[in-house]
Amino acid sequence: MAGAPVYKAMTMTTALKTPVPTRAEKAQAPKRRRSSAGYPRITPYLFLLPMILLFVGFKLYPYISAFWLSLTKNVGGDVQFAGLANYTRLLQDPLFFTALGNTGIILLVQVPIMLVLAILLAVAFNSAILKWRAFWRTSYFVPIVMGLVAYGILFRALLNTNEGFVNYLIGFIGIGPIPWLGDPMWAKVSIVIAMTWHYTGQNAIIYLAQMQSIGGELYEAAHVDGASAFQRFWHVTLPGLRPAIVLTVILSTIGTLQLFDEPYVLTNGGPDNATLTVGMYLYQNGFKYFDFGYASAIGYALTIIIGVISLIQLRLFKEKS
Repeated sequence: MAGAPVYKAMTMTTALKTPVPTRAEKAQAPKRRRSSAGYPRITPYLFLLPMILLFVGFKLYPYISAFWLSLTKNVGGDVQFAGLANYTRLLQDPLFFTALGNTGIILLVQVPIMLVLAILLAVAFNSAILKWRAFWRTSYFVPIVMGLVAYGILFRALLNTNEGFVNYLIGFIGIGPIPWLGDPMWAKVSIVIAMTWHYTGQNAIIYLAQMQSIGGELYEAAHVDGASAFQRFWHVTLPGLRPAIVLTVILSTIGTLQLFDEPYVLTNGGPDNATLTVGMYLYQNGFKYFDFGYASAIGYALTIIIGVISLIQLRLFKEKS
């Protein structure tokens, strides 16, 4: 009890030293709180502002500008509004439909072959009996690192009719030289071979990553039930790979519809427009004939085609689920 007076004295002294806010300070206090509470709401947008500006400048503006160009035509150096004339011309252009047909053939042939090979490679990479798995995974993934133009030049040299290494090898089994790049059919085959070599490893790694999420107990249960290796693959592996298959099918379809580098480097669209793709046709109109309005219309037509096909694919996969 002896310390009670000292405690009371200290309390009174502390109370006397504590400043009492005036009426003006009390009135301003809520304003300061509102102001300080407003800054955190603005701060995220300030951090996002550079990215938003970059998106508007390098994505949104080009899209809008290209659409406007597709509604114009160049008359004697003067850009004039043409409405839907470029799109009407597109529907009457046989060369556009030739390019679209070539692109569709390559799509229907190359993408299934590539994805089936990728699934088989992924199964092999995931096998415990495969030795040096890291080496094989890296070896098959390396082609995707090579630049598009570089590997196009490589295949153009390999598939040369007279001096190509491929014709040199098949000559040992009595097969005559194949005009890989000089015949309409073989030119398409050459593009399919080149694209399959370049992209199969990438898709195989995607499938391999998806396989890691398939539980081992599913394979054990199937094995206990007497399922063969093929049945385990069909009923366990493929259903488990479904999300990756959907992704690769859609991305491969979009990439093939935009195909440009391989036919440009390997065949330059020939022979006789046999490997002319929509991407190449767009490039020719825009940067060879400087008809940017028509090139923009081709680009937007291709965008619509890609969107429709992607929606159909999503719908088909959804129905099968």
